[in-house]
Amino acid sequence: MRRVWKLLFGRYLLVTNTVSSGVLMLAGDVAAQEIERRLELKSTSSELDWKRMFNMTLVGLSQGPLHHYLYKWMDVLLPGASVRTVFKKIAIDQFAISPIFIVTYLYSAGLLEGASVNECTTELRHKYWTIYTADWLVWPPTQFINFYLISPKYRVLYINAITMLYNVFLCYIKHNDDLVAQLTGKARKKEDTSDPVS
Repeated sequence: MRRVWKLLFGRYLLVTNTVSSGVLMLAGDVAAQEIERRLELKSTSSELDWKRMFNMTLVGLSQGPLHHYLYKWMDVLLPGASVRTVFKKIAIDQFAISPIFIVTYLYSAGLLEGASVNECTTELRHKYWTIYTADWLVWPPTQFINFYLISPKYRVLYINAITMLYNVFLCYIKHNDDLVAQLTGKARKKEDTSDPVS
């Protein structure tokens, strides 16, 4: 067992990161579909949408290598685990890496579902800030623990555990336009009521 563990988190780390990203995206989508069914946001049918699950798994698999190489690059660029270094890594993660992953997630998922590039762009405009705001709530404290306390060898394992929970939110936002419209609509109403009447 120890030998397998060393192979998974040593020589075959890229494969481990890629496969685990796909599996956890799948698990997140299954959980999101169950939430939708219970809240009756979608059809009351108890059957899972297998095509959607397959697409979400492919999206996860496509993001696994990106995670793998970006973490390696960040550790080479900013070695060590001092508080100052950790905050620099968190800044890179939030200001550079997070936007990249939001864009790649929405475009890859949309294209797999048969949407056009224009439709993906429209969806990105509607959902980007909802997802990015959630990123700021979840990832800075998560990444502080990751970069400050956890050995680089086990970082992806830790992040994947958190990612599985976060993927529920991502899949939920991706496939629930009504909820996003409600959130953005409320924001627009607040803006409208704050404007003086001409």
